[in-house]
This record gives sequence, C-alpha cells and structure tokens, in this order.
Amino acid sequence: SVSRFFPKVVVAFVFCVMQAGVHTSSVRSLRYGWLAYALGERTTPRLKQNSKIITLDGNLSSGKGALAQKLADKLGMLYMPEPDTFYLDKMTGEKEPLPVDFNGMCSLEKFYTDPKAADGNSYRLQMWMYTMRLLQYADALEHLLTTGQGVILERSPFSDTVFLEAMFKEGYIRKECVQHYNEIKGISICEFLPPHLVIYVDLPAEDVQKKLKQSGKSYLQNVPLTYLKSIEDSYKKSFLPKISETSEVLAYDATQAQDVERVVEDIDYLKFEKGPWLEQDDVTYHHMRMLVEDKQKVATLTHIPKFLPEITIGAHDYDEKYYAYKSLPGKKYAPGYNADVGDKYIWLK
Repeated sequence: SVSRFFPKVVVAFVFCVMQAGVHTSSVRSLRYGWLAYALGERTTPRLKQNSKIITLDGNLSSGKGALAQKLADKLGMLYMPEPDTFYLDKMTGEKEPLPVDFNGMCSLEKFYTDPKAADGNSYRLQMWMYTMRLLQYADALEHLLTTGQGVILERSPFSDTVFLEAMFKEGYIRKECVQHYNEIKGISICEFLPPHLVIYVDLPAEDVQKKLKQSGKSYLQNVPLTYLKSIEDSYKKSFLPKISETSEVLAYDATQAQDVERVVEDIDYLKFEKGPWLEQDDVTYHHMRMLVEDKQKVATLTHIPKFLPEITIGAHDYDEKYYAYKSLPGKKYAPGYNADVGDKYIWLK
C-alpha cells in the first residue's frame, strides 16, 4: 500500500533526482563503480599530505568563511562555501533557483523574522539544512577520494546540531523535533568519515550580534543575543569536546584567525594520529565512493517513516506538488530529453 504521508524535506529531493528509465547516457556509464574497482582503480595512491577534509566552524559572521578561502588557496585545496537552502539547485545545475516548494518548503529569512512560526518552518529549515550539509559533505568526500585534492568546508553535518540545540533552548522547536532529528542523525552520520580537522573561530556572541546589525540583510538585524549565545555554548560544551575524540581541533579567536600563515603552520605541526581515517584501506574507500556518488541514497538516509506535523505532507499535497514540478520547463523528462527547453535529437539518445 502507498503511504499517506511523506517527509517534506524528502519530497523536493525526489523530484529533482528523477532519471531517464530507458536510455543510459555516456556520463552515467563513466561513473565509478564495482567494475572500475575490479579493473584496478584504487584510491590510496592518489592521497597525499593535504588530502584532508577540513571544516571551519563558528558562530554567525565569525570570519570562518574568509579564513576558509585563504586556507584553501594556501594549501591547494578545494573550497566549498556553506550550503544554503538552494544547494540542491546548484547540485542539479539549475540556471535559476526553483521555488521554495521544491527546496525544503522552508525559508531562512522567515526563521529569523518569525522563529516561532506556527507552520513549523523552523524545524523544517533545520532538517532541510542538515540534509543539504550531508549532501555537500558527500560531494566533498567524493572529490577527495576521486581526485586526491583536499576540501575545506564551512561547517558540516557533524556540527549542524549546534543550531538544533539553540533552537530548542530558545523554544523555537518542540521536544519531538529534537528526538526526530537525533534519530535521523544517528542513522545517517555514522555512514560517513568525520573531518580530519575542525578549526573553530571564536567570536563572542555580543560581537556577533553587532556584526549582524551592521550587515545589509534586514532579517539579520534583530537576531536575539540569547540565540547566538546558545550556539556559542553548544559549540564549546557539546560539539567541540565530542568531535575532538575523532578529529584534530584547532581553536582561534577572531583576531588570531586573520593570521593565515600561523594557522597553516599549526596545521603542519598536527600528526593526524587519531580517528577512523587511520583504519581505511582501498576496500573501505571503494565502499565509501560508491555511497557518496549516489546522492539519492545519501538523501534517503535522512528519511524515516515517522509522522511529524512540521515536516510531513499529505498524499494529496504531494501529488499536487509533483505535477507542479513536472510542469516546470525542462522537468517533464530527464535532462536532455525535454523538447520544450530546446533539447534536440532526443530520439537518437
């Protein structure tokens, strides 16, 4: 039987990953798979000193983004900016962002202006952002294992919980939402290797609030100090102690973080002698590559058949949104098979 309800955070992803069911493109046939491994494709030979996953963490407007970019340039690594609610559109190559109905049905601006919205936007946003971080982290691992080039990210699915804890502490979400999130994270994050290194940029909540008031985004003008303080506390009391068990951790205040040369020097001194990365070999890397290149499988890790009003959509609404998505230009069939957007020679593909 068909379920009557669907998680809203999964609906958008299902729409966007539909593939042609008859033809197989040359791009798809070139994807890494078991045959490539059987024919001798191996990961370990391409891993070098800087073949690392590094995440930059910190409160809002703490300066982690600027440091991440400079570190990537210095270390010859790929920089991935923090994902937003439209990260899925970037993954699928959309020229313009699709409506929010196909991007988690949530709004970051609405969260900051009305964090206690009765429609459940706050938790819907939190769950969607966790999924986006998970997909980006899968992209980062795929890049590292495929090319050997290290990746630097702003935050990760491992640190995403600091926002959940702050939301709950401020009364933005219910206890049932926290339980649901922890259950989802428990069955999904365990499939991924943690960052080699976490760099935390410490900027006091009071200074964060001042910087937000000076920003050009009106919806950030009135972010409560208590919320920012909760994020700071969650980082220091929960996330950093936990992640230090498996990853190297470096912490700097906002002024120290501007000295990129010092940070690079500190990274060079690290021995990276802890964590599950030390236990990996070509067999485990093979299985990891198979997982992270299958983004639909990664997204499915965040789906459990559990009713929660904030993130659940009825079957009739799902049907309506499904046909609304299919009616968009170029969405009726898989990419390359839509005459309405100028695709040609479809019958030859």
